[in-house]
Amino acid sequence: MGSQNYQPIKITFMENKAKNNPYYSRTDTAKLNISKDEWKKILAPDLYAVSREAATERAFTGKYNDFDEIGEYYCAVCGNHLFRSTSKFSSSCGWPSFFEADKEGVYYKKDITYGMERVEVLCKRCDSHLGHVFDDGPKPTGLRYCMNSISLDFVPDSQK
Repeated sequence: MGSQNYQPIKITFMENKAKNNPYYSRTDTAKLNISKDEWKKILAPDLYAVSREAATERAFTGKYNDFDEIGEYYCAVCGNHLFRSTSKFSSSCGWPSFFEADKEGVYYKKDITYGMERVEVLCKRCDSHLGHVFDDGPKPTGLRYCMNSISLDFVPDSQK
């Protein structure tokens, strides 16, 4: 992923979706191949830092960390479906955590930054960094998807 900034960032509570993002769709699942330069023009700086440069929002600052509404989570960059709220749980790690992802929504990549070996979770449609997955989660999967709130858009069931 080229030059990456892995320093935790403080997320400002601006709207996740970029203004005039022509690639954002909750229905189109076609793979996107957009340059970093193009994303930089479209995305808010904090969303760009996390999604395109794999930065991390500070623990306990994300809007979905202590959040328990019923609905669906989508990629904030492209609108691809990622998680159902029924798979969200309180892990006390400081980031929203899920035990199961939409298999059609994400893919995985080995991450060996900071002298650790982790598994990075990325959006299958736009390749945005979402967070990491660990094997210390609850049943039934035993997984903990530790996600950056800024990488997520939430739509409550009441708005469907």
